This record gives sequence, structure tokens and C-alpha cells, in this order.
Amino acid sequence: MPVACLALCPGAIASLSRVRRRVRVLVSGLAVAFGLAAPALHAAELMVSVAASLSGAVREVAEAHEAANPGQKVLLNTAASGTLLQQIVRGAPVDVFVSADTQTMEQARARGLVSAPGVRPLAGNSLVVIVPAAAGFAPRSLADLALPAVTRVAIGLPGSVPAGRYARAALEAAGLWAAVEPRMVGAVSVRQALDHVARGEVDAGFVYATDAALLPERVRVAFTVTTPQPVRHVVAVMAGSRQPDAAERFVARLLSPAGQAVFARHGFGRP
Repeated sequence: MPVACLALCPGAIASLSRVRRRVRVLVSGLAVAFGLAAPALHAAELMVSVAASLSGAVREVAEAHEAANPGQKVLLNTAASGTLLQQIVRGAPVDVFVSADTQTMEQARARGLVSAPGVRPLAGNSLVVIVPAAAGFAPRSLADLALPAVTRVAIGLPGSVPAGRYARAALEAAGLWAAVEPRMVGAVSVRQALDHVARGEVDAGFVYATDAALLPERVRVAFTVTTPQPVRHVVAVMAGSRQPDAAERFVARLLSPAGQAVFARHGFGRP
């Protein structure tokens, strides 16, 4: 019987051993081949961690960059700036970091995560308070957010969302943080704050002017907030970049006249 012969016959056992050795050699060869090919497969991928509020403009610039550099692929990782920083701290392979504020980027620089060229200003913006498009009441100042008509206010979590930090700083400067904080609905990103307002889940929310412009049929700007510090978005190449030269070329495109024209079309101001 074939099975019995395979189990008992010395000739069959020797034959099987030779087959196994050949399979091991083949698998080993494939592993070496793929191992050598792996860096080539990923060498053209540039990982860019970008704050949610800047993702649209950066994506458009990335598409132009890919078109001008055949074989180059720009991968975007989008979240709140603080969340992105924590990912980088934990070892995420990031080549370029686009932060919604200077404070988060300074934390990255202090940890030695920013490459020698340093942090560069990318774009300007403004903070606004928005309300649902169909809202019957719209606040006209920060003080109005403490009125009984306003019970829920979407604010990015100040610990990780720059827009939330800008909002808290403005409210603290006006002596209103204690009154507004109990009404706060925390958002994990400025885009989530925008969604809360667009769905009518809150009475008002703090977002950037560029975010408010994304949903003109669903939200309207109640007023522009005066912030103690200007709203500035910044960019830097990471010290741990696997391809710093390619990362620098992408940052140069973001800062180029063509790149800045893209940011202007998306409603951003000059750095």
C-alpha cells in the first residue's frame, strides 16, 4: 500500500527527505529575494502625517508631486496633531509632519524628532465659531456662549487638538473658560467638531475658517475669534525619515508658489 510504503520503506523516506530539502532551499531563496526587494518596494513611499484640517490641501499638493515624480507615492496619515505626535513618539515611520500649530511641533522638536532644517511655517488660518445652518440663535461673541440659549459647544480636546487649545486660550483670555467648559462637547479632531455642528448635535462649535467653508449648506459662521496667538500651521521633516532627501523635496513643493497657491484656493492665509 502506498501510504504504508511511504512510512516504512527506506527508499521512500530518502526520497521524501530530498524533496523537503529542495522545498527548504526554494523557500529560503524566495525569502532572500523578497527581503532584498522589500526596500525597493517601499523606498518610493513617502509617509506624511498631516493634521486633519490641512488634509485636503496637502492631498492636492501630494497628487501634483506624484505626477512630477513618477514612482514616488505620498501616503497621508490624517488625525489631530497631538495624536500624530504620539504616533511618531511611539515609533511610527513618518517622513514629514504637518502640524496645525507650533506648540505641537515644538514638542516634537524638543524630543529630537525634527531634522536639522527645522520647523517651517506653512500657512495661516483663523478660528471661528459656527452654528448649524438652521439654528434660530447665533452667538455674536464669546460672551454669548455663556448664555442659557447655548447648552452644548463642540471644542477640540485641548490636550491633543490645536483648535481646542486656540479656543481655550481665547476663552481664558476673556475670562469665560469656567462658564463654557461645562457645556463643552469634546472632539478628537477639528473635523469632528465640524460634524457635531453640521448634524445639529450642538448649539455651536469652534473650528478653523477653512473647515467651516467645507459645509456652507450645513453650517454658518457666527463670528471670528480673536486668539491670543495667531493660528499658524507648520511643517517639518522628521529626524527619523527613511528618505530625507525625498521628504525635503516634498516640503519644498508645499512651500513653493504652486503649493502655496493650492493652500490659498483652500482658504488658507500666508504663513
